[in-house]
Amino acid sequence: MSTVTADTVEHWINGKTVSGASKRTGPVFDPARGEVAREVRLASTADVDSAVQAAKDAFPDWSGASWAKRQQVLFAFREILNARKGEVAAILTSEHGKVTADALGEVARGLEVVEFACGVAHLAKGEYSENVSTGVDVYSLHQALGVVGIISPFNFPAMVPLWFFPIAIAVGNTVVLKPSEKDPSASLWMARALKEAGLPDGVFNVVHGDKESVDALLEHPDVASISFVGSTPIAKYIYETASKHGKRVQALGGAKNHMLVLPDADLDLVADSAVNAGFGSAGERCMAISVVIAVEPVADDLIAKITERMSGLTVGDGTRGCDMGPLITKEHRDKVASYIDVATTDGAVVVVDGRGVKADGEADGFWLGPTLIDKVPLTSRVYTEEIFGPVLSIVRVNSYEEGLAIINASRYGNGTAIFTNDGGAARRFQNEVHVGMIGINVPIPVPVGYFSFGGWKDSLFGDTKAYGPDAIHFFTRQKAITSRWLDPSHGGINLGFPQN
Repeated sequence: MSTVTADTVEHWINGKTVSGASKRTGPVFDPARGEVAREVRLASTADVDSAVQAAKDAFPDWSGASWAKRQQVLFAFREILNARKGEVAAILTSEHGKVTADALGEVARGLEVVEFACGVAHLAKGEYSENVSTGVDVYSLHQALGVVGIISPFNFPAMVPLWFFPIAIAVGNTVVLKPSEKDPSASLWMARALKEAGLPDGVFNVVHGDKESVDALLEHPDVASISFVGSTPIAKYIYETASKHGKRVQALGGAKNHMLVLPDADLDLVADSAVNAGFGSAGERCMAISVVIAVEPVADDLIAKITERMSGLTVGDGTRGCDMGPLITKEHRDKVASYIDVATTDGAVVVVDGRGVKADGEADGFWLGPTLIDKVPLTSRVYTEEIFGPVLSIVRVNSYEEGLAIINASRYGNGTAIFTNDGGAARRFQNEVHVGMIGINVPIPVPVGYFSFGGWKDSLFGDTKAYGPDAIHFFTRQKAITSRWLDPSHGGINLGFPQN
């Protein structure tokens, strides 16, 4: 593996790139080439302090700015992001490895939340009751928290930050974002775009790093909240540590998403959906379908259809029009591939082994082809653990009830789907399944931007989901005011039309 080091990705603090006090750096790979493309600066606690201080200094003016001013900035940012989304997609492909079409889709889903944030003033309104007692009125206000911290994962370097910071900024907070050190450059692109859109310096800051910078955010006395997406063990650590330090927390964890296939389902639709949801973005999605629960007698026919579709998939460099790119790092590729040996040891049947894939890309790329495993025991680590790669498992059951019981027994409750033409069965499933996001003949049921995203059980720590209406409650605090005025006041004459 070659190691060609180019530029260094720096922090963004108070409206400009900053190297900071730390001299530590980490490698950023081009996973399709298997080589180091650049280095990323790893923040020290002092660097995090600098970013938080910049955000703290910017908070009074930004939180005091009018709704109109804040919305103008977000509208301008939306236009920049939409017009130049190809630039962001190219960054995502170069550092994460996902194919261009998937990278563009990631930006599009992030844009949904930006657009929601542009109109968030309507949902952040308070309430008003007149004359609750004689001459007494009661009303409520939603006010910003202060400095908010965001810690985002490697699999969606643009979309996940976009789930949080547009709404946080819209309601008047200032932000410190800690993106994944594996693919950090998209965060800097967005920081520059926000500045171009007119966002004042200090409102949005980016610090790169590892556990030192994460802990500094979690423990910092001037950070009011933490938003996180990642694996369940880390989500639990984030939740417990930040909560202990008095912060409100939304920590979205891991998943093991099931697709329940009933005998009356359209198996061609199921096969297409299983391949799309299992292998898109190389399976590195928290909403990927990793387990297909087939209610007999459909399993053999369904496996044949899935296998046929898998045979036509191309794996390679995301810039070459392939269907699936590499995994993020060599270590992660090797870990995912190791589950194939686990499956064999545990008595499962490896129908398609992705380890022998011939990729359209450099030999040193972090390649693993789509993998299909049948008859996976529920006791196998292949079933119980989140693999986070292009490995699709088949579990065979004899009834709807048996399949439902398997899903509900899982420690995870992020997403699930049922495929059926029976409306009664679908309605029963949506009420009986213990999962936060449900698809009916939809394999990846990620809610649109004006709903909220989040699971149940070990897939979410904290009471508040991401984006949508939940985010407004998370990023604001409510005040209730009881008021009585004995004499009316006069505000003077002004015939002009107020604009800001």
